[in-house]
Amino acid sequence: MNKNAGKLVAYIGVPIVILVIILRFVIFSFRSGGFSGISVVFPLLAAGSLIFALLMSVFFAAWVYRDCRKRNDDGILWAAVTFIATPFIGLLVYFLRRSEVKQSCKVCGHLVSLRAKFCEECGSRIEFREEMKNMEMKKTHHISYIVMGTISMILMVICLTGFIVCAASGKGINSDVTSNDRIWNLGGISMNYRTLKDGVWTLDFKSASDGFIAQEDMTVKDAETDVLYADISCGTVPDHAGITLYLVQGDIVKSFDVTSLSEPLEYSLYEFENGEIHVRLLIEGVKDTVSEIYIK
Repeated sequence: MNKNAGKLVAYIGVPIVILVIILRFVIFSFRSGGFSGISVVFPLLAAGSLIFALLMSVFFAAWVYRDCRKRNDDGILWAAVTFIATPFIGLLVYFLRRSEVKQSCKVCGHLVSLRAKFCEECGSRIEFREEMKNMEMKKTHHISYIVMGTISMILMVICLTGFIVCAASGKGINSDVTSNDRIWNLGGISMNYRTLKDGVWTLDFKSASDGFIAQEDMTVKDAETDVLYADISCGTVPDHAGITLYLVQGDIVKSFDVTSLSEPLEYSLYEFENGEIHVRLLIEGVKDTVSEIYIK
């Protein structure tokens, strides 16, 4: 890889990767109903963390590449290691492994350490000038890569810290199960599988954090005749645990305790209007649960 090729990667490759990250956020916005229910700060901080992490890796990998070239080492390999393993691990491994600066023997061309007195290949006496040794030992090359990499790392940490603080505070995140906006969970769920096929929402999970809300949007085609069916079975129900089904559309909110159904729930949707309806399960402590919900 020559100097021009390296610049080509930096000037074209990096912007393309950043564009891909932004495009992923746009696609997510269209496929998931957008960022409704969440402050714009969250996607901006998340995107900032990813972009600055990428820039940090690129700058430090570029410095490693240049340092390897200076030491006649495999620059492409170590730049790739630094980029893939992240600079924190990659730079540590590189500094533990990197070879010393060498110069060519004037007689045979063999690479010889600046500290060597004689060439180990031909035995010729080596007379490197002392000032050249000191310059090669002490000079910090391509300082701009290190500076830009450090700045990118600081900005990444700021964005990531801001994201964590905002998430921990819960501000700007909609967690109201009766809301018409998208619900965002700060907790997690351990799922076996989740599918929406032919209008049937199947959710099979092992456990979830208390207050976790699983949701799916369905369509009411004929409110006068459509009926919602919910077949829900909870394998493990600790004390004070439960699972509640919510149907939300505009100002209409209906809830059902579906923790211990003896038979599938059937509920007529005549009170709702034709169009999209939010179907949600508020999970509070139940485990090993399987549910199938659909409108027919």
